[in-house]
Amino acid sequence: MQAPMLVLKNTSKRESGRKVQLSNIKAAKTISDIIRTCLGPKAMLKMLMDPMGGIVMTNDGNAILREIQVQHPAAKSMIEISRTQDEEVGDGTTSVIILAGELLKVAEPFLVENMHPTVIIAAYRQALEDAVDVMRNDVAKSVDTSNREEMIKIIKSSLGTKFMKGWNDLACGIALDAVKCVHLEDKGGYKEIDIKRYAKVEKVPGGSIEMSEILDGVMFNKDVTHTGMKRRIENPRIVMLDCNLEYKKGESQTNLEFMQETDFRKILQLEENYIKSICDDIIALKPDLVLTEKGVSDLAQHFLLKAGISAIRRLRKSDMNRVARAVGGQIVHRTEELKESDVGTECGLFEIKKFGDEYFTFLTKCKNPKACTILLRGASKDVLMEVERNLQDAMNVARNVMMDPYLVPGGGAVEAALAHRLMEKSKAIQGVGQWPYRALAEALKIIPKTLMQNCGVNTIRTMTTLTAKHATSGSTWGVDGETGNIVDMEEFGVWDTLQVKSQVFKTAIETAILLLRIDDIVSGVKKQSDIEAEKMAGKFQSQQPQEPQEE
Repeated sequence: MQAPMLVLKNTSKRESGRKVQLSNIKAAKTISDIIRTCLGPKAMLKMLMDPMGGIVMTNDGNAILREIQVQHPAAKSMIEISRTQDEEVGDGTTSVIILAGELLKVAEPFLVENMHPTVIIAAYRQALEDAVDVMRNDVAKSVDTSNREEMIKIIKSSLGTKFMKGWNDLACGIALDAVKCVHLEDKGGYKEIDIKRYAKVEKVPGGSIEMSEILDGVMFNKDVTHTGMKRRIENPRIVMLDCNLEYKKGESQTNLEFMQETDFRKILQLEENYIKSICDDIIALKPDLVLTEKGVSDLAQHFLLKAGISAIRRLRKSDMNRVARAVGGQIVHRTEELKESDVGTECGLFEIKKFGDEYFTFLTKCKNPKACTILLRGASKDVLMEVERNLQDAMNVARNVMMDPYLVPGGGAVEAALAHRLMEKSKAIQGVGQWPYRALAEALKIIPKTLMQNCGVNTIRTMTTLTAKHATSGSTWGVDGETGNIVDMEEFGVWDTLQVKSQVFKTAIETAILLLRIDDIVSGVKKQSDIEAEKMAGKFQSQQPQEPQEE
């Protein structure tokens, strides 16, 4: 008999075949079970503590999974899809994990019965194409983005499952106004809604959530450089610079050699003249406020103060870009090149306010701002973090509707409708492929089922009623997340955006396909030197003389 041959290093660990597929499915199910109670209006919050002692309280799928440390590679890829969903459309992070876990769970019996993974994958691919097609052509309806009431209703259905549902009207109004503010459309039909850059959320602890507002301009955490400068100016002329208002220092170490005492005075005079000349360039335009990304020297402050100009220094680049879009004007790199068209004149009020110990600059009452700041107030830092996460979701929903104005019924209605349609389609499929196709249709029902479970109603009875409704009376019947009753979403007014839903299905099904494809995991466990070091440490401990125990 031939002796066994080692191909892999003895520090590597290898698993293959059925065992890997089943362990991947188990890992995916574990991750989806963590998230399951976070779906719907009756969602529970999770409290997570990071190694530094910081606390996160949330029911946002992505925020929870981001904090969890996992070892299993399949579990890591499940966490990754939640992040992808969040970056792509900003909502549906919980649904995508629950659905992906369920899709893998229903594939398990086929693998146990020795059906080849490629057959299951082909059926899943076909089902995904059919589901997206049915959803866009049969279930979705278009929406008028200029109708404010309609838009707020859509955003409400996203926020209804979050911590902020008690302040729904306030949050929906803020989210919609922010998205409309940063919405740009040029003549060529190009649309841009850049929430990340131009809709800044400023969190100021203190006060109550009702005091949160969206500003018709921008604010940032800065004060004027000199106490004598004005802190309130109406209709200010604003100059924006990204150069130093101080003498230039050498790039590296600079040595000057003086032959006589007057040379030193000359150098000081040159520096002073340079600062005076750049201040004269600014003063010539008669601005009321100068903002710069770099420093302002004491001498420059003196010249500007004499001219009655307020100055704010060391602004972030991102803040400066927002100011430029809000007040008009251009950011200038050299003071010699300043001209009248560079001055921002569209701001109605410059004001500095104090919250707690911090000073904040407000540039508000702008005529046509294309950037805005959302000021959030709240009892504590943890509350503010959760409110910000909820607002980001709401703004993403508004953005998605503006970019692709189609809606599908919420409350698990679209999943139940697709399950019914795919079941009908499966009858026309020949061969063994129809069974995984049907299993996928059944798996879609996990979303309405989870909503029912989180309400505490009888899942089997309610699910049977929902399936019967879809078979007989149209595709808009879903679950009321508060009570667990079956209601018509057309009348109930809960809608999801088509973009979010189709992204949920694409991401979940493609992840299930990816994990089913894996039949071998090779992992480098540890370096040989680490193993030997551990063995040595073990030997050393065993050689330590034991202390005699006292009687």
